[in-house]
Amino acid sequence: MGKFEIKTRKNGEFQFNLKASNGQVILTSEGYSSKASCLNGIESVRKNSQDESKFDKKTSSNGKYYFNLKATNGQIIGGSEMYQSSSGRANGIASVKKNAPEAAIVEIEK
Repeated sequence: MGKFEIKTRKNGEFQFNLKASNGQVILTSEGYSSKASCLNGIESVRKNSQDESKFDKKTSSNGKYYFNLKATNGQIIGGSEMYQSSSGRANGIASVKKNAPEAAIVEIEK
């Protein structure tokens, strides 16, 4: 089962990573000014990850594939790593859909 890991950045902001059951990071959030906002971001991922239209599929300038997960208001909640192929990106999206709804929330100490 996947998990959300919350950590504090060096600048004091909170960030989460959604990790698949194999420990690989499949989605990384923006920085949040408060832990409460970070937790709200996680809930938004849980909800929006089940809607295919919320995944914005992109190709970078160097030809790699990635995606952003967007909230209902269009704001980016999290982004993926870079993938070598569009099928890798599709697998990443499928992993977010599978893992996000039931993922545990774990706080990482500095």
